[in-house]
Amino acid sequence: MKTIPQAQYAVVGGSGTLSSDFPLGAKAADVKIIEDNLVFETPYGESPLFRIFQVADKKVITCKMHGWRSGVGRADASRQVFWVFREAGVKRIIAEGGVGTINHLMDIRDFMIPDDYLDMSVRKDVGLEGRYLLVMRDALCTQMRAELIEQTRKHFDGRIFTRGIYANTDGRHFESPAEIAMLKGHADIVGQSICPEVYLAREIGACYAGLYYTVNYGEGIVKSWSHDDLEAIFYDDAPMISKIILDTIRNLPFDGDTCECKDLRKETLLKEVYNK
Repeated sequence: MKTIPQAQYAVVGGSGTLSSDFPLGAKAADVKIIEDNLVFETPYGESPLFRIFQVADKKVITCKMHGWRSGVGRADASRQVFWVFREAGVKRIIAEGGVGTINHLMDIRDFMIPDDYLDMSVRKDVGLEGRYLLVMRDALCTQMRAELIEQTRKHFDGRIFTRGIYANTDGRHFESPAEIAMLKGHADIVGQSICPEVYLAREIGACYAGLYYTVNYGEGIVKSWSHDDLEAIFYDDAPMISKIILDTIRNLPFDGDTCECKDLRKETLLKEVYNK
């Protein structure tokens, strides 16, 4: 089996950076691709393609679109990605993606760095070995969120929501007007990727935070959204999103020892069950 390179940082690429061939679209002089198109055998099937790059003397492992691809269920895709992250020794994970609005005060091309989530998916049991009790207080690392907010303000002069709730649905279809109406008042944005990633990040002992760009209005919110607008946002703004993420990595400490995330993963009380 191919050896998995070590990297303390990871980026779970979504639709926000897809068109910019992250991290190359940022055209940063200190970015160096170390290895590319890496595939690994995992207990959950063959992994998606990974890229290893270096920025500011920090090694980063990244994959596109949360590992989702044709013929692979989303639960297994998530397990594959986070199993590789664990084997690589990843301690800090940044996710990004395009999301829809639920809060009617939000417009397209607003950023949100959420501080909590609401899991409306049916994939709640997606894990690796299940040997830990996962405390989901501050599931989105406060230290990483603060750095993402600071760097987003440097690169973006529009509206930035520095807290909010991300509602996770299963997809791949978009939500119905009735589903959005049900979520209104309980969440601010809606997407399909933050869960089970927050659980898997905590399980492998890594900090996790996300940067989300609003690319459409939720059904029944403000007005009907346009596929043309969606496409334009993905292509026009991807380099900016890449720059925000790279600057965040440049300025983060090398590990997560200075935040409390590592203390929110506990040894399970069911050791006898798992040891059988």
